[in-house]
Amino acid sequence: MGAASHVQQVEPPAGLSARDQEILDFENRHWTYAGSKEQGIKDLFDLSSTRYYQLLNQLIDNEAALAYKPLLIKRLRRDRSRRQRARSMRRLGMQS
Repeated sequence: MGAASHVQQVEPPAGLSARDQEILDFENRHWTYAGSKEQGIKDLFDLSSTRYYQLLNQLIDNEAALAYKPLLIKRLRRDRSRRQRARSMRRLGMQS
């Protein structure tokens, strides 16, 4: 019996696909992998970094994702808000 047989399969929360759940799990632990995050995205999801971040951005606004990984989603929402404010201030010619 291999190690994988001891892993309990968990149904994704309602409103999240298995891939959505995998993306959130990856985003929550990406720094634990050797190599670049971009390579991990390609290897695990067969997605470009651009597409991965598009999907992640959609998940940030998904209430099921918030229920599944509340700390991660709240952090990602804060980070996104900070980036949006910084872009707005640059457009207005202000320093952040």
